[in-house]
Amino acid sequence: MQRSVPRPPLRFSTQTLLLQLAVVLLVVLLSATVHAWLTYDRVGSDAENQALTLARTVASDPQVRADVLAISDQPGTPPPGELLAGPLQSAAEAARTRTGALFVVITDETGIRLAHPDPQRLGEKVSTDPSEALSGQEITTRNTGTLGPSAGAKVPVYAPGSTTVVGEVSVGYSMETVAQSVARDIGPVALTAAGALLAGILGSFLLRRRLQRLTLGLEPEEISTLVHDQVAVLQGVDDGVIGVSADGRVSVFNAAAQRLLELPDLSGTRWEDAPVPQQLKSLTRTAAGAVAVPGAVTVPGTVIVPGTVAVPGAVTAAGSAGPAVDALELVAGGRVLVANARKALHRREDLGWVIMLRDRTELQQLTRQLDAVGTMSTALRAQRHEFANQLHTLAGFLGIGQHQEARDYLARLAATGPLKFPVDQAELLQDPYLQAFVGAKGVEADERGVALRIGPETLVRGQVTEAQDVTTVLGNLIDNAVNAAVAGSSTERWVELEVLDEPADDGGTLHIVVADSGDGLAGGTDAEGVFAEGFTTASGPVRAGGGQGFGLALARQLARRRGGDVKVLERGTRGGPGAVFMATLPQTTAGKPAAATPGAAGKDENG
Repeated sequence: MQRSVPRPPLRFSTQTLLLQLAVVLLVVLLSATVHAWLTYDRVGSDAENQALTLARTVASDPQVRADVLAISDQPGTPPPGELLAGPLQSAAEAARTRTGALFVVITDETGIRLAHPDPQRLGEKVSTDPSEALSGQEITTRNTGTLGPSAGAKVPVYAPGSTTVVGEVSVGYSMETVAQSVARDIGPVALTAAGALLAGILGSFLLRRRLQRLTLGLEPEEISTLVHDQVAVLQGVDDGVIGVSADGRVSVFNAAAQRLLELPDLSGTRWEDAPVPQQLKSLTRTAAGAVAVPGAVTVPGTVIVPGTVAVPGAVTAAGSAGPAVDALELVAGGRVLVANARKALHRREDLGWVIMLRDRTELQQLTRQLDAVGTMSTALRAQRHEFANQLHTLAGFLGIGQHQEARDYLARLAATGPLKFPVDQAELLQDPYLQAFVGAKGVEADERGVALRIGPETLVRGQVTEAQDVTTVLGNLIDNAVNAAVAGSSTERWVELEVLDEPADDGGTLHIVVADSGDGLAGGTDAEGVFAEGFTTASGPVRAGGGQGFGLALARQLARRRGGDVKVLERGTRGGPGAVFMATLPQTTAGKPAAATPGAAGKDENG
């Protein structure tokens, strides 16, 4: 026995369409029914009023009043033949024929018919209750009598010159005639109802298409799953994700983007009005397939469909990847960020832009530290070879019996120390971290033919507590100075560094001054312009993604974030000396300075 394959459930949009059609049909039918009933009631009321008017006219005729009074005063009721030939029957039939009424009936004070359209009914008691009319009241009625259903009225007949009721007049119009009038009016009602039903069906189909477009053809269960996944992914990644919808509003601004840009959630804000760096806005203004920015590097992008999930380097099932815009580097909130944008497309429909932000600050700092470690390793390897040669020399002296020469050689080695950095007066930097870092920079500068020296005003007696910020600012200034010295026209290439700590109870301030033998700032260069993002004096091709043009900008932002600053003290001249930069870094050292000895002071003065 084969198991029946279960029918797939109807799509949500189809269910919605069927429900809308059912509601529209129900509303149209109810409206048509109510309208038809109101029309029927209105036509019936008009028939009642017409019957009342005719009944009043007949009952007020003086001849009718006199004839009814005459018959009422006689003992008994005249026979039907006499009534048929009498004046009351003639008057009633004339009124009925003239107005198209179903019947015009005249009775005496006991309800006996004195006039009736059916001669066989003359002399009989009326089939409906005449008591209200005989009591002097005018009434309208809808009932079924001997001639069928009718809408009519009953009016009392008064004796001439008196208020004594001597009979009543009943007038009725056939309800079949009323129904025919309603049938004539129901045609426009039916056409209106059909038009309303057609408009409702068309509107339902249009709403179904719009619903499919808004939900990208997804079912509610799929949308719910995607929303949960989106929240989990967007809030779980370390990369910043900014979604800009096709109408120019921020649709996604995850926690990582808020942290990297130091901004609140901007969801719902117009992208052009958002307080984000202009470089990010320029990414979305770049047309698809535009020429790449020189020196930029393309980073795998991300496609994110509003209401769906997107992860770096992936394309969602509901969307497809648009052309990627080349990445750029920018400084924001004291961080070096790499940003790139990509168009989000779904079945050729433009859904907007997705901007990815990646933090390169820690990578650059780690790279700088690794460069320093590599330089130190190279210097240590060179020293290892030098120590090996010295040991061989010492072994030679001992081997040939030159013991005094060996002792003198050892004394000279002890005086010079085991490791010598090519940095003059490095001992003025009493912090070991600064000594090692500046020493490594000295080895690196020496390899490029630049002498790194410590200025005579240098004196650091405390311990560096914020090594990361200090090395970032100091390393950028030294690297720029070495580059300027190498590119300068002076034959004597040097970089001079002066560092002074200013103790304080809540953390000392580190003052750094860096000068070089380069040609200074180029003519026309604004002293503040060198701190703009992207400004660089590096010669030759710029390495893609290498971070050139961001060192001074990042150094200044780090210093200002701590309450300090980085600025140009002197612009320098061509042929040397070059530009002089000064950095102030508050709350970066700790420890009270020891009392200075005369010997140390003399050493400082004598260089």
